[in-house]
Amino acid sequence: MLSWSGAGITASTGALLIAGACLCWGVDNNATARLSGADPTQITLIKGLVAGTVNLTLALATGASFPPPALLVGALLTGFTGYGASLVLFILGLRALGAARAGAYFSLAPFAGACLAIPLLHEAPTLRLGLAGGLMALGLWLHLTERHEHDHTHDSMEHEHRHTHDAHHQHSHGPNDPTGEPHTHRHQHVALTHRHAHYPDLHHRHTH
Repeated sequence: MLSWSGAGITASTGALLIAGACLCWGVDNNATARLSGADPTQITLIKGLVAGTVNLTLALATGASFPPPALLVGALLTGFTGYGASLVLFILGLRALGAARAGAYFSLAPFAGACLAIPLLHEAPTLRLGLAGGLMALGLWLHLTERHEHDHTHDSMEHEHRHTHDAHHQHSHGPNDPTGEPHTHRHQHVALTHRHAHYPDLHHRHTH
């Protein structure tokens, strides 16, 4: 939809690069979802250090120079909120919803920005933007209205993450474990077979 040029859909270099970036983002989301049971702050720190080092090296290698201190501080604050805090929350979304749903919800952010640009920057709304936004809204609606329920089995496992004592967390506590909920400590899941509506969250990544 976004590659429409008036004469038809063309596989331009820009459109192919955008599609490739989306593919890489999807692969990254699925890989990160596998790690979402770990500390999201630690994952964000590692990803940020690696990505920041690579980007900074590429920028300096292509002749870029450091901006004035005021702009540098602004860039760091933008990165802290727009990448750091955002990624921590996104990893928590991966843990609770799975890669497809978290990615679908998160990818609505550019459309929110585009809508804000109309009153704030006086951008003109276009039919193409409206149709693309409608398709995104349709995908979000399909995710929100889906009900997935069947008999499934949880294998015995031991791990650590933030939790409450719901149907999947009926365990005893040791003398040094925290009180109050939600809380974090290492805990054991016994094998369990039951049926309820669920998302592909941390405890429901089973085969069908």
